[in-house]
Amino acid sequence: MLKRVPSYAGLFFIYALSLLPLRVLYLFATVLYWMLYYVFGYRRAVVTANLKNSFPEKSNSEIQLIEKRYFKFLAALIFEIIKMSTISKAELQRRFTFKNLEQLNQYAENGISVLACSGHYGNWEWGTLAIGISYKGDNYPIYRPLSNKAFDQWFNHIRTRFGNKLIAMRQTYRAIAESRNTTTMFLFGNDQAPPKEESHQWMTFLNQETSFQQGMEKIAIKTNRPVFYLKLSVLKKGYYEVECIPLCLDPAASTQQEITALHTRLLENIIREKPEYWLWSHKRWKHQPTQ
Repeated sequence: MLKRVPSYAGLFFIYALSLLPLRVLYLFATVLYWMLYYVFGYRRAVVTANLKNSFPEKSNSEIQLIEKRYFKFLAALIFEIIKMSTISKAELQRRFTFKNLEQLNQYAENGISVLACSGHYGNWEWGTLAIGISYKGDNYPIYRPLSNKAFDQWFNHIRTRFGNKLIAMRQTYRAIAESRNTTTMFLFGNDQAPPKEESHQWMTFLNQETSFQQGMEKIAIKTNRPVFYLKLSVLKKGYYEVECIPLCLDPAASTQQEITALHTRLLENIIREKPEYWLWSHKRWKHQPTQ
């Protein structure tokens, strides 16, 4: 219990911060950017390597510009996630809007469950929270539990404030079976690096051989649930839009690896258009295919 005291103290501080208006939190984000980028150099080597390998055609000055923009966004994102503890439904819906959500809801109204995926792009945390308000079925985001139990419980709390039902990644198949009599949307992160022992396929992604999970595709083919991609766009600081794009409406008729290829190419195009909003500090390419 005593080992958790620092974690609980940190969480109390985070909650107190979340009570402040976003305009104040963005001032703190400016300071955090300078600390991350110039003082501590937080994962700068990882970010630089990821950007250079992904965009070999860009000059060093172009890479540095994207890098700075990324760290500015990352600092703001951290405080936006902190704000999730106390943000109201009204404010979240004002800052996070949807296009083509009616097609998803039409399936829900007809009792048809769907699958959806998206990447760690923009404020995916707000997106997960916001779609839980607007989708007319039960929303099940898939997540990886944190090793710190106190912070894992905190994340679970803020992610489920408006009705989401979080499912640990390894419990996905069980949750789908147990919820088969209700209308659901299971939401997958399509850019998470799968463990080596899990089913995956290698694809060229951002000029690098990259492994992608096949779990969603296998579930889609087995259940024939329509698959949507949630394309997130950053409108301006603190304002986002998600377009619900039909990716594969008849998965049972798709060919092997087709669905994975579709969502991978879509994510790649999104990143290439505005790269500063993707999670470049993640060690996405730490595993390489065996020769």
